[in-house]
Amino acid sequence: MPDSINNLEVYREAMTIGETVWSLVAQWDHFSKNAVGLQFVRSAGSIAANISEGHGRYHYKENIKFCHYSRGSLTETQTWIEKSVHRNLIPKEQGRELYQQLEILHKRLNAYITSIRKSATND
Repeated sequence: MPDSINNLEVYREAMTIGETVWSLVAQWDHFSKNAVGLQFVRSAGSIAANISEGHGRYHYKENIKFCHYSRGSLTETQTWIEKSVHRNLIPKEQGRELYQQLEILHKRLNAYITSIRKSATND
């Protein structure tokens, strides 16, 4: 039986980022929440959700497929950070910090995908 999803560092980091984005967007005015915030929160939340869904499939190929979806959501979230900074919804320094956290997560997610592939060839 696979480990609990909560044992995956990449998942926990994705959850933290999703909660950070939620907290940021929750402070915005109605127009900003509807115009940018909804998509920003969805893409950030989708990073962890797809890691979790792939992990729960118990099949290497499907796990990798959902990690690829997660990676796509991660890069989409980076776009929403840039848009939010340009539209003065979040301070530039806060946006830069969050963007860097996503860059680190991106590398770790790639390493996780590699580890899944290696596990598939060892079984």
